[in-house]
Amino acid sequence: MIDLESSHYPESGSRIDAHLHFWHYSPEEYGWIGSTMSRLKCDLLPEHIAPELSAARIDGAVTVQARQSLAETEWLLELANHFPWIRGVVGWADIAGDTFAQELERLSAHRLLKGLRHIVEAEHDPEFLLRPKFAAGIRALQGTDLVYDILIRENQLPQAIRFVDEHPNQIFVLDHVAKPKIAGGRVMEPWRSRICEMARRENVYCKLSGMVTEAAWDRWTCDDLRPHVEVVLQAFGPKRIMAGSDWPVCMVAASYSQWIQTLETLLADLSCAERERIFGGTAIEAYNLETSPVRAQA
Repeated sequence: MIDLESSHYPESGSRIDAHLHFWHYSPEEYGWIGSTMSRLKCDLLPEHIAPELSAARIDGAVTVQARQSLAETEWLLELANHFPWIRGVVGWADIAGDTFAQELERLSAHRLLKGLRHIVEAEHDPEFLLRPKFAAGIRALQGTDLVYDILIRENQLPQAIRFVDEHPNQIFVLDHVAKPKIAGGRVMEPWRSRICEMARRENVYCKLSGMVTEAAWDRWTCDDLRPHVEVVLQAFGPKRIMAGSDWPVCMVAASYSQWIQTLETLLADLSCAERERIFGGTAIEAYNLETSPVRAQA
């Protein structure tokens, strides 16, 4: 079990981007990429982001599923075997499926599989996370070291809190600070109250990611994001926060370097140890990543 009580911030030895994606684009498989997201309508692969990771002094990354298919999960694991700076994969499997136990046994044999995720934000059933079969699949994860990434929007936080309460021994990572309505002119409630309530569960980590795409794409500023970052910092503390880019999705609103610089600006008042924790140590601990420094090469 991860020690969440210690106030010590161990040296991470690496700067980690805890959330990026890769894909071979096709309109059929990526129907969510609409007409205003043309920059994403192409193949986006490790070789495309490696120079930017190197320029931003990012040593490694966790790649996360973008399609709900076992084929994609297996492909991401192949990429991770080929590119040493991909330190881990958060893939997809049918957690509520009848054959999940067999799929889990096979997938968990891959040392670079670090977690699973389902695109719950797209589910119409508000109680999706609380379905008995899904709950049974999450309980099966507890026999492994796999994390479950929670991808929701802010209106789904009440159900997500109940979901986490059902699995107190499972490690969770909340993606994209639960996607608050940043573009809505700092509409902080009920997101603020709900995110603070979620943070009371010490088996939940939070990704500082995916925020620029919830802001006004063409005119956001650091000041638009700052109130949300301050809430998350106060609620979770640096020990349970990890930095992620959500590349390439972030490109509709910001370049990779722009997002990393924005994060560094927003976290500038923290201590060096706290910043190192957010930019590496938390992801390494939560996902049990290998720490040997293999920086992406331009």
